[in-house]
Amino acid sequence: MSDVSQFDAWLTTDEFAALVIREFLEPVEGPDGVLFPATYAAAEDKKVFPGGYNIDPPEGDKNICLVDSIGSQANRIEPMFAKPDFAHLIPQISVTAGPKSISILEAGHRAGDALVRCTPLQKELQDAFKSVLKGDAEPMAKIAPTSLVFGVWDSRDTQAKLPRLIASTIRAFDVKRLKRSAQYNPSTDYIGDNLLPETTDKSQKDAYAERGFVHVPATGSHGGVIASGGVRRDATLSLGALRLLSAGSDPKKTVTLRRYVLGLSLVAFTSNPATYLRQGCNLVPGSKPREFELVHADGKREPLKLTNAEALKYATAVAKAFGVGEGKTVTFDSKLASADIKGEGDVKPTRSRGRRNAATADTTEGAE
Repeated sequence: MSDVSQFDAWLTTDEFAALVIREFLEPVEGPDGVLFPATYAAAEDKKVFPGGYNIDPPEGDKNICLVDSIGSQANRIEPMFAKPDFAHLIPQISVTAGPKSISILEAGHRAGDALVRCTPLQKELQDAFKSVLKGDAEPMAKIAPTSLVFGVWDSRDTQAKLPRLIASTIRAFDVKRLKRSAQYNPSTDYIGDNLLPETTDKSQKDAYAERGFVHVPATGSHGGVIASGGVRRDATLSLGALRLLSAGSDPKKTVTLRRYVLGLSLVAFTSNPATYLRQGCNLVPGSKPREFELVHADGKREPLKLTNAEALKYATAVAKAFGVGEGKTVTFDSKLASADIKGEGDVKPTRSRGRRNAATADTTEGAE
């Protein structure tokens, strides 16, 4: 039986700032292997960012390359709460949308996502966001607790915004950018063998190329990077941000809420992150051991040992004490979506402001 009060000092005093993990990674091919970072679309002003790999500064040998963003990392970790070992910790909310059944854990904007907003849960979610604005996060913890762990912004409606408690990012240091080229060769000479008519028309030539009937060269595209300064995952669980959560003015309920959210956070924080990020980017721990520290508010650091199994034991106990919300399966409502688009219904009063901020929100979260 786990002691539900064992971490209460983290939740009730200002002496503790955060838990921090620094994990030293390398490509499965070895520390000098090529890895493929995420690519991003160009900024509106291409002088600011021309698109491709996010490397700062863009020139020179000393630089930092973003391999996996904070949003992307959150989206990789969050679905773990649908797995059998962890599913009992949260209400399992699924949305039936056409032929698909989609978990709220897969919705990019979590409780603020259009997928769940346009269901019978709309009013319940809106009330939960309004409660957050009034200083009571308990209703949100009952319906979408991982929104409290990984952050959420109800940018289309109430403007309620909760910071991420867990922030994880992977960066590569001192990278050398590579290019790669390829050549597509058709299975036979369709034009030379009179299987297709020769043409000088550009649109017809383009159609031949698009459909694979002619040679197509591809040169100078992104070829990955080699990181001579290493690859590192930095993860933070902010205890200071966690202490901002409350259940109104009830101190006993507030501690119970914080314990529940901490339990979920610890389970996610101590989990083994995904090693396969994308084609050409399969990262594993290197020879240097992982650093795991409790950081005090005065800057003092102390090594911390907490396994995922221990975190799960604590999370299970505090979830039982809190009372996990009821799981539900709801159906996406196209009529609600149409009303949402038109600015009708309950979301209307705050909609204009939401529209102004929505573009920014989408840009911010786009890499997820």
